Amino acid sequence: MAGTITTGNHPAALWPGVHKFWGMSYGEHPKEWAMIFDESKSSKNYEEDVETTSFGLAPVKSQGGAVSYDSHQQGNTTRYTHVVYGLGWIVTREEREDNLYKTSAFKRTKALAFSMRQTEEVVAANVINRAFNSSYVGGDAKELIATDHPTLDGTQSNEIATAADLSEAALESLVIQIGQAKNSRGLRVAIQPKKLIVPVDLQFEAERILRSELQVGTANNDVNAIKSMGLFQDGVVVNHYLTDTDAFFIKTNAPDGLRRFTRRGTDFTRDNDFDTDNAKAKSTMRFSVGWTEWRAIYGSPGA
Repeated sequence: MAGTITTGNHPAALWPGVHKFWGMSYGEHPKEWAMIFDESKSSKNYEEDVETTSFGLAPVKSQGGAVSYDSHQQGNTTRYTHVVYGLGWIVTREEREDNLYKTSAFKRTKALAFSMRQTEEVVAANVINRAFNSSYVGGDAKELIATDHPTLDGTQSNEIATAADLSEAALESLVIQIGQAKNSRGLRVAIQPKKLIVPVDLQFEAERILRSELQVGTANNDVNAIKSMGLFQDGVVVNHYLTDTDAFFIKTNAPDGLRRFTRRGTDFTRDNDFDTDNAKAKSTMRFSVGWTEWRAIYGSPGA
């Protein structure tokens, strides 16, 4: 609905008798992207994360023989190019003069702030929404969650072996996979599951799985190993902007994983146009989101 706000946009605002204008003021969810992405500030046009591979295993040194020497090298490079997002409105002088309900006009600023915050959430959530989409790749030229991330030790996976819906068994399978994680040289690394990320549709099932003392959905008296072992210490993160209703994800403690760089925070400015007497207001922000380390998240697209 692009265009200038005139007296014709809200003709009811020109006449007395309106009890209330509604539709611009709603409650909003807390900042959900911050529960998934690690934020850093930036002062440059873009930021780059460059992988440095480690050393391999030490071979046997024979008696009197020389020690073997290894080397390391530069690996994948991930670039975060900051994007500017902006939105605003234009209102005529006549609309400002004739509007009998100034409080409804003041709500435009709050509505604009709401739109900017929603934009942040949608842009960030799209990184997860596109996790299995090969059209959106990272520094290793693979999608975020894949069975064949290339490394010096061969391909590695952060995707569940067999696509499955959220269940106790599926979570256990991914936790085992996380426990077998290796670095680019094939050495075991200590990565732990920290939080379960689900869409709104899976929030109740996720809560039952993580909180139940015994196994979920069975008459067995077996212990719920996920709970008794103290896994998922950060609990369940429900993200209202995830679009796949049966995909679920595990965020691990691997560093330098899902990242957001803020180049410029959200600002708000006003101005008037001399020729038209129109008033203008706008808000802009500049940031980038993505991932560097794919081991920071494991997932399943659902069955």
